[in-house]
Amino acid sequence: MFEEPNFFWKNFRLGTELQSSGTFIYNALYFLDKIEYLRFEEDIFEFLYNTSQGIERIQKIAIILLDHNDDTNQEEFEKDLITHNHINLHERIVAKKELNLSRLHKRFLDLLSKFYNSYRYNRFNKSSIYHKNFDKYEFLNFVSSELKIEIDPRYNCLENTIQVKKFLGKCVSKIVCELYELIRNRAYEIGTFTYEIRYQSKAFKIFTKKQYTFESENNFKKEIIVSLINNSLKDDFTDYIKTLKSLNFENHNSSYYIKYLLNDIEDISVLSEYEYLLYDKQVPKTRNQEIEGIGEAQYLNNDWDGRDEEE
Repeated sequence: MFEEPNFFWKNFRLGTELQSSGTFIYNALYFLDKIEYLRFEEDIFEFLYNTSQGIERIQKIAIILLDHNDDTNQEEFEKDLITHNHINLHERIVAKKELNLSRLHKRFLDLLSKFYNSYRYNRFNKSSIYHKNFDKYEFLNFVSSELKIEIDPRYNCLENTIQVKKFLGKCVSKIVCELYELIRNRAYEIGTFTYEIRYQSKAFKIFTKKQYTFESENNFKKEIIVSLINNSLKDDFTDYIKTLKSLNFENHNSSYYIKYLLNDIEDISVLSEYEYLLYDKQVPKTRNQEIEGIGEAQYLNNDWDGRDEEE
């Protein structure tokens, strides 16, 4: 058994870090799911930043559980952890425990390492005007070369197809699952519960359910829309919604509005139609009060009968 501070650190503090790691990875993959084209530097930055943060954290958790003991020089050990080099962290881990990662996964770790240590700050330097946007260039080159697909020469981009999403999801999942299993097994050995994940959290999807795309979530949303339109979902709440007069949306076809419901990140221009209706005073002043309960937690029972009469 460890000394009490070391046990508390490895059992609770690192457990929280594992949750954070899963959250970063979830956020990266969620954002990736919403991008239609891998084109804009800021979109690629967001995916790489969250992914690099999430994987770096789980790597460092693994290193602490593998290398640290009660006799470790704490100050020196913590100094050695101050790095963002994913390849170096990987090498420290495999010096103690084998990870079943291929050339592809090591290439991806190398990309994350270069991004976090160099590329993410390049644009703060004036000299960057003479060079390519390396984070975008390296990322697109990685995806295109591994999948044998061509980068669009007109816009210097790749369509973010289901194939691309699944490929990146599998690449991330292999690295993360290998590290998580190492952490789980090592925690068993040393008597901590570092591996425990909060039920139904973002990290739960990543570490416990091992889901690295959002295909199920997107399909479920579509099925809910089908059920609502076909009146398959019948209760007091849907009856109340039917009493509300619809706003006059007519700029787009219905599929476009459904696309916005499924993905409000990629194209927010559709919101301008609603904002115009507000500006033109075509939205009743009581409208917010009428719709505030839709989808809210306090109204998730099946016998909801509308707003309180005193309201």
